[in-house]
Amino acid sequence: MASKPAAAKAMSLHIGLNGVSAAAYSGWDGPLAACEFDANDMAAIAKSKGMRSTVLLTKKATRAHALAAMRSAARALKAGDLFFMTYSGHGGQVRDTNGDEADGQDETWCLYDGQLIDDELYFELSQFAAGVRILVLSDSCHSGTVTRAPPPPPLPGLRPKAMPPAVAARVYRDHAAFYDKLQADVAKAAGNKPAVDPDAALAQVGAAAHATALVGAFKPVVVLISGCQDNQTSMDGDHNGAFTEQVLKAWNDGGFKGGYASFHTRIRAAMPATQSPNLFTLGKAAKFLAQTPFTV
Repeated sequence: MASKPAAAKAMSLHIGLNGVSAAAYSGWDGPLAACEFDANDMAAIAKSKGMRSTVLLTKKATRAHALAAMRSAARALKAGDLFFMTYSGHGGQVRDTNGDEADGQDETWCLYDGQLIDDELYFELSQFAAGVRILVLSDSCHSGTVTRAPPPPPLPGLRPKAMPPAVAARVYRDHAAFYDKLQADVAKAAGNKPAVDPDAALAQVGAAAHATALVGAFKPVVVLISGCQDNQTSMDGDHNGAFTEQVLKAWNDGGFKGGYASFHTRIRAAMPATQSPNLFTLGKAAKFLAQTPFTV
C-alpha cells in the first residue's frame, strides 16, 4: 500500500519594532506604540495553526536575527510547506546603487540596528525551495519619492510608520558605504543579472509575476499583502497598526471563509481611503491565492 504523503510543515517569523537604535539611525529612534502588539497577535494566529514561530521585538529585531530566521526557514522547508512572515514598523529608503529602481531609491524595513533593503528581502525569499508557499504581511510604508508623490502630512496625534525623508537622507549619508556594499553583495549573490525594479515585478499580480531579473525565476510562491500603496502612509495605533487591526477583524478568530484575494478585499474595504492595502504575488500563485488564509 502506498504511503501517505508527509503533512506540510510551517514556520513563521514575526517582527515588530516600537523603536530603533538611535546609534544606527543618526540620532533618530523612531518611536511607535503598537508594533510589538502586531507581532504578538500575528504569532498567535500562527501558533493556533500549528506553526513553529519566531518573534523578534524591538531590540531583538536586528538584521542578523531577521536574516538568520529567514535562512533557517529556507533550509528547513520543502515543496508544499508554508513560511509566514510579518513585519510591523517603519518603512525607509536608501539610495539605489545597482540601477534596479526607476526612482533611484530602494525601499527598506527599519530593523533595530539597520535597514533591510528590499533587494535583500527578495533575494532571501528566492532562496526557498520550489513549491514552498510564502505569505508576507507588511504593516509599514514606502516613503514618497520624486516619482512617487509623497503622502500628505498626517493629522495631529497620528503616527505614520515611515522614516521621515530628511532622516532617511541623513542615515544614508552617514552609512553609505554599508548600504552600498549590501546592494553590491546581493547583486553578486544573484549572479549580477540585469537590473529590474523588484517592486515593479511584485506589482504584477498573477502569472506575469513569476520572476524578477534580480534573482531570476522565483521557485517558491509568494503572496505579499502590504499595508498601503506607495504614495500612502500606514498608520500606527494604540493597540494595533491600522492594517493589522483590520487583518485581525477580517480573520475573525478563524471565522473567515474564502481565499487570499477575498481576504485582501475585505481588509481593504474596511480601511480609509488614505490607506489602501496592496496585494502582490510572485510565482504561479493561483492555487495559493485560493486557499483559506494561514492554511498549513
